[in-house]
Amino acid sequence: MTYEQALNKAAALCSGAEYCERQIEEKLRRWEIDEADAARILKYLKEEKYIDSERFCHAFASDKLRYNHWGRFKIRMALRQLRLPDEDIDQALADIDDEEYTDILNKVLDAKARTLRDTDPYQRRAKLVRHAASHGFETDLILDRLEK
Repeated sequence: MTYEQALNKAAALCSGAEYCERQIEEKLRRWEIDEADAARILKYLKEEKYIDSERFCHAFASDKLRYNHWGRFKIRMALRQLRLPDEDIDQALADIDDEEYTDILNKVLDAKARTLRDTDPYQRRAKLVRHAASHGFETDLILDRLEK
């Protein structure tokens, strides 16, 4: 694949969905684009705002919360694995609506509670806490929701 083809293909991908720099780097590597051309392509995509880490963090956090029911911890770890700036990650997580966040936590807890067969309240509570924590929700928020 030539430089121009790779640039056009990468730009088309980025205009159709949000991608971060690391995801595009991986695609360029799979397309066997040499490092110098890959660096030029990435520079162009960033300058023309095809790639924007702040925008990506917001979209990622919003999607993972709404569709995958992930909590802030799990979203943060996934964004860190993509090597995105901590400032952008912090801003995206801070912009999550608290009411929507607790509604989703309640849905996660209610769905799990319906599947539990335990009659012992301590066992039920422990399983609910572990389940919500595995989704990345904060322990204090989980316990607060279970109290109510």
